[in-house]
Amino acid sequence: MVPHNLYSPSPSDTLIRVEHLTVGFDQEIVLQDISFEVQRGEVLVILGGSGCGKSTLLKNMIGLYQPRQGRILIDGDDIVRAQGLTRKAILRKIGVMFQSGALFGSMSLRENVRLALEEYTNLPRDAADLIVSMKLYQVGLHGYGSKMPAELSGGMQKRAAIARAMVMDPQILFLDEPSAGLDPITAGDLDELILSLSQNLAMTFVIVTHELPSVFAVADRVIMLDKHLKKIVATGNPWELRQNTDHPLVYQFFHRNEGISHKKRRTPVNPLPL
Repeated sequence: MVPHNLYSPSPSDTLIRVEHLTVGFDQEIVLQDISFEVQRGEVLVILGGSGCGKSTLLKNMIGLYQPRQGRILIDGDDIVRAQGLTRKAILRKIGVMFQSGALFGSMSLRENVRLALEEYTNLPRDAADLIVSMKLYQVGLHGYGSKMPAELSGGMQKRAAIARAMVMDPQILFLDEPSAGLDPITAGDLDELILSLSQNLAMTFVIVTHELPSVFAVADRVIMLDKHLKKIVATGNPWELRQNTDHPLVYQFFHRNEGISHKKRRTPVNPLPL
């Protein structure tokens, strides 16, 4: 198996620039003085163990949280300090899919996806519904617009959430644990969708996940966070990191499924006699 894409961006293609970012809650620092870039058209995956700050970093990047220090530039504009119309313009460049999907259970898929169009545009209903139908088609949900979220599988709900995130034609999609709660086959189908959107629509993705199959399937590049050091400990193509890293944490993460068959198996308990 080979990487799907060894991405080689030009420095001028930078779409997101995170500079000397420090984030935390109350007296606790979660990440300290981290810097990295995301290139236009790239699929960047944020990795790390539980509690290392992956989702916290994503929420700072989309403007939900305010960092202690640093800048987050989206296409050259600082989302940390932007206000008013400038901030609204930045937010229109991004779409977000949260881990749970966050669909409104009392609304159909069409109504869920149409929400942002109703909030931020003056489009007539028929034009908005046409856009919604196009987005549902792009995520493989053509004909499901009238369905309620409870009528759909977990994978279909995730696809609907991606359609909603795409409805304003953002430059960047942020996905928080998109494969969480999905079986391996459904997760693989979702990976294929992400690849298709990335390649066919030239979309930029920032994805938080800890699922290794998804990492290898979709990531052009990863950054790995360390909970104890509170910083980035590795960055690069996941296939290259797997083969070449000498960092113990990074090695353990990428090789964690190896050697399981060699571990001592637990002795099965004899069944009770009938």
